[in-house]
Formats: sequence, structure tokens, C-alpha cells
Amino acid sequence: MRLGLTVRARDYAYAVRHELRALLGPRTDPAGLLATPDAGIAAAGAPVLLLPGIFETWRFLEPLGHHLAQAGHPVHVVTDLGINRRHVDDAATRVGAYLRGRQLSGVVLVAHSKGGLIGKTVMHSPAGARVAGLVAVATPWAGSVYARFFPPGSAVRRLRPQDRRIRALASRTETHERIVAIAPAWDPHIPGSGELPGARRNIRLAGQGHFRVLDDADLLDAVRSAVRELSDGPAR
Repeated sequence: MRLGLTVRARDYAYAVRHELRALLGPRTDPAGLLATPDAGIAAAGAPVLLLPGIFETWRFLEPLGHHLAQAGHPVHVVTDLGINRRHVDDAATRVGAYLRGRQLSGVVLVAHSKGGLIGKTVMHSPAGARVAGLVAVATPWAGSVYARFFPPGSAVRRLRPQDRRIRALASRTETHERIVAIAPAWDPHIPGSGELPGARRNIRLAGQGHFRVLDDADLLDAVRSAVRELSDGPAR
């Protein structure tokens, strides 16, 4: 019990700190700094598109974006998602429009939490042909039972396991072989294993926490490896 409270406290502290960094930190031009690899690094890797979780802007995942840029991946973001309160279908439509508008193909989506649901929805849309795969961190594939405690109509409430959109998306498994699902050892926001049945790979980290795991060195290594794996094509 005490350990659980400690993990939650550290998790929220991480989330608040990085939300403040995203809100008050130096302004980063997503079309400049992230859309091209860091100086001196060849753009040899597959393009990556970051999909933040609920109430997160793209800047919440900016440290992860820099890590992938340093590995040679052109990194893209969809500023149209705002703080990601929209319905998953609406958000996926905006992501698809971004991919088409920039004529991107062979893209690996890298997502946190709700962003994984958006990414999977994109893969089932006409824009899915442009997506090589999805790396999803701490995603509530079947929703979260805790969402029922939020007010009706709220963005979090829509993540209940009983929500018809959540159930419909969970029933579609044909893209799972192109998804790498990464989950913390314990997630205070998503009860259960966090695993995706039939995924190309399910990775369990030693780190705990829904947010704090994003700062885990093992997570960075796992994401980088998964992006490279998915961009290489179907599993052999």
C-alpha cells in the first residue's frame, strides 16, 4: 500500500514537472527542430510521428523525440491535437490528414497512453497504408476501469472499457502484428498487464508509473529498438 502511494506520488510529480516544462519552457518549432534530425546526424532512419496521451501536448514527449532524432529519425508531431482531449476518431482523422499532407510513408507511430489508441485507429483508416507500425507505451488497449469515476462527457470518461468506441477498437486485431506494446512493471492508471494480445512484441519494463516510465533509460532503448524493428518490415 505504502509502495503504491509512493509510486503514484512520484508519477504525478513527473507529470506535473513535464507539463510545466511543456507549457513554460523555451518554445520549440516542431517544423524545425523535431522534423529533422539533430545537426550532424544523417536522416537515415524511418520517419517517426509522436502521439501524446490525454491532456498532453506533443511537447510532453519532446525528450523522447530528441532521443529518436539523435538516432537519425526525422521526427514529426501533429500540433492540431492540442492537449489531446478530442475523441480518438477525430484525433486519428487529424493524424491521417498530416500524413497525407506531407506525403509521408513508412512512418512509425510512437505513442503514449491514449496516443496508442489514436495510432491503432490510424492504422485501420485509409492513412494506415502510410504506417509501418506503432510503438505504444502504457496504452489502455481495453480502456481503464478508473475512467468511470470521471464526469459524463469528459475526455477521460470516454476511456471506460464499456465505451462503444473502445470496445470496437479492441475487437479489431488485424494490425496487432505491427504493434510493439511497452508497459511498466506497474501502472497506477491502467489495472492489469497492459499487454496487447497478438502484438508483434509485448515488452515489460522494470520501471513503474504511467508517466515516469517515459524517463526510464530502458524505455528509451526499447522504443528505439522497436522503431528500427518495425521499419524493417514484417516479422520473419
